[in-house]
Amino acid sequence: VQLQASGGGLVETGGSLRLSCAISGGTFTTRLVGWFRQVAGKDRENVASIRWNTGDTNYADSVKGRFTISVDNAQNAAFLQMDNLNSEDSAVYYCAAGKVYSLEYSYWGQGTQVTVSS
Repeated sequence: VQLQASGGGLVETGGSLRLSCAISGGTFTTRLVGWFRQVAGKDRENVASIRWNTGDTNYADSVKGRFTISVDNAQNAAFLQMDNLNSEDSAVYYCAAGKVYSLEYSYWGQGTQVTVSS
């Protein structure tokens, strides 16, 4: 299984971006899917996740109400819609997925840079 994240870029404060994560060698069906971000010198942060078995979504407090995670199994893609961005959202964003029926992450995309200008 390989993941390919895309959609990062430069956006002004208050703007929006939509990150995409394409999966190859498998599907997102029955997998835990998540988005993480990391700033240099800081720990990687899990900003959003969606569980295959319940459909439940979870968000970091810092992004609740602004970010939305979704999975489109027909497209074999996962998305992170990010609205009302601010400078603290600037980071490298990674998508991740678990093995089938697992609630742990095993696969990681290569990361896409998001920069929010003030």
